[in-house]
Amino acid sequence: MCTTCGCGDTELVPVELHEKILAGNDRTARHNREHFLEAGVLALNLMGSPGAGKTAVLEATARAAAARGWRLGAVSADLATDNDAVRLQKAGIPSRAITTGQACHLDAELVHRSLHDLPWQQTDVFFIENVGNLVCPAIYDLGEAASVVVLSVTEGEDKPLKYPTMFLEADLVLISKCDLIPHLDFDMARLEDALARVMPTPRALKVSARTGEGMDAWVAWIAAKRLELGMVGRVAGLGAALQGPGRGAGR
Repeated sequence: MCTTCGCGDTELVPVELHEKILAGNDRTARHNREHFLEAGVLALNLMGSPGAGKTAVLEATARAAAARGWRLGAVSADLATDNDAVRLQKAGIPSRAITTGQACHLDAELVHRSLHDLPWQQTDVFFIENVGNLVCPAIYDLGEAASVVVLSVTEGEDKPLKYPTMFLEADLVLISKCDLIPHLDFDMARLEDALARVMPTPRALKVSARTGEGMDAWVAWIAAKRLELGMVGRVAGLGAALQGPGRGAGR
């Protein structure tokens, strides 16, 4: 044991692995994806730092999506409280809290267990609000159709460069709290350049849950994703979709 930092044995011992470490998680994720696609439910994994505004974005999403008549649902992960799930319930989104204890991310099994306690099959869009963290959630496939990262302007422009894996895996970045830009020393061009450096296909929307800025564009993106996956009416191309892109596929 390293006496300086407790990081473990300083000598690396080669071990032959016959199965990838996350193979079990990936199997459950495929099972979750099968459930979602068979039911015609768009599942979105919402990630971001603590305080980035994930819950606030979902509250605003409920208001913006009302005109479309969508039925929304969610699970909301936190280490120790159900605060965010309660907020979503008050916003009209049937929700369940997942308390992870010391775990800094959700995994596919935790999501699968939570589905037994929610009428998720009756939803059109199901949000998986992950634990606030820009590291671990990026590598766990949960069975979602797409991953969305909420990045607040208060976090600075360099976060995509500091945490590239999170943004490499993202299908969309929501740049949140944009109403605060006039009060900050913030350069949007620098952030957009950082995203372009790490995302294979840069896609970002500027939003404000407080003012409603960008929420129509966000809801339109969700609608387009539902259409793309054949979730308007009967599910199309289910067999191919069940495999899903998974993590590390450069989506």
